[in-house]
Amino acid sequence: MRIARFSIDGNVGYGAVEGEGPDGLVLDIIKGIPYADFELSGTKVPLSKVRLLPPVLPNKIVAFGRNYREHAAELGNEVPDAPFAFLKPSTSLVGSGDAVTYPSFSQELHHEAELAVVIGRMCREVPRERAKDVIFGYTCANDVTARDVQRREKQWARAKGFDGACPLGPWVETGIDLAAANDLTVQCTVNGQQRQLGSTSEMIHPIEDLIVNISEAMTLLPGDVILTGTPAGVGPLNVGDEVAVTIEGIGTLTNKVIKRG
Repeated sequence: MRIARFSIDGNVGYGAVEGEGPDGLVLDIIKGIPYADFELSGTKVPLSKVRLLPPVLPNKIVAFGRNYREHAAELGNEVPDAPFAFLKPSTSLVGSGDAVTYPSFSQELHHEAELAVVIGRMCREVPRERAKDVIFGYTCANDVTARDVQRREKQWARAKGFDGACPLGPWVETGIDLAAANDLTVQCTVNGQQRQLGSTSEMIHPIEDLIVNISEAMTLLPGDVILTGTPAGVGPLNVGDEVAVTIEGIGTLTNKVIKRG
């Protein structure tokens, strides 16, 4: 099931996305919240009539860096021995179709297409064999990075945490099992030209190991997001560019880069 979060006429809700093709998609509005038992209301709205929001409201976004060997190599970095985590604030979120505002303190903005894992229940110290039980679903993410700031500053809070640095969406796909999620095609295009093409099978640390690693340190809550790393091919974004992240079996997350007003 594809679960979207949306706004229409000033109201915000969740809905199940049904149908195929851009003109045939509708939302069946959900009664309740998607992390608990819920019912479909039967009230359906064309997807074209709503604004898609980031599909979840996480308490935290945990991102893992250098989880693809070729990406680490292209930036001249060594591969870490263990998963390498950092945090992005929830204020960095934007949804599919929203603008990414080029930060005024950077002159080198990069795209990073990633599979995002959405947590479905409160959990801590998750055993590896139970990782699949705490996953609600998967969505597309773009770990937008001010690369010059990342190089210049010793920590990544500003480089990866500015407003708009975490496009997420268009919805959460709940129908993918863990084995399949560890073997999905990830690609990124800029203005229709392919920049990144990889597979989650290339991850150094698979999804279950990332969940084990971060849940050893902190409690994960329903709606929390884990970014699993990006394949090789990251590159520059300029004002006016349209960047799209497509993940097999999920969908496409599209955003346009604009100048800060």
